[in-house]
Amino acid sequence: MEVQVRRFDELSAAELYAILKLRFDVFILEQRCFYPELDDCDQKALHVWLEDGEGIAAYLRVMDRGVRSEYVTIGRVIAARRGCGLGARVMREGIRAARERFGADTIYLEAQDYARGFYEKLGFRPISEPFDEDGILHVKMLLDR
Repeated sequence: MEVQVRRFDELSAAELYAILKLRFDVFILEQRCFYPELDDCDQKALHVWLEDGEGIAAYLRVMDRGVRSEYVTIGRVIAARRGCGLGARVMREGIRAARERFGADTIYLEAQDYARGFYEKLGFRPISEPFDEDGILHVKMLLDR
């Protein structure tokens, strides 16, 4: 499994297509949630993914302070294959990238509420009550150094 970390302008057309296809297939088709997937944040994000012989195995994006919140933010966390540790592994890589590339002491994310426990195991703590975003319950969470 190879770790890739790239800014938007470093992505090839094939890599960008694979990222967007995975996000669309899961977040929009599988979850049946119609929301603005192309939100103009990708151009400002650091894209982190795990890649194997089958392509992108897990993905997330990291945004510096001021793009989505006052904190460095992780979002669009996804694993192509679930239940085999890929989500936790890509999150550890995303946290590392957030700290190394953006000097993050605190990292923010908005987790789907059903996944709250997953993020808590990685050290995140909830800072809000569940709220509806695009028809799915989410919770705001922080990870402190």
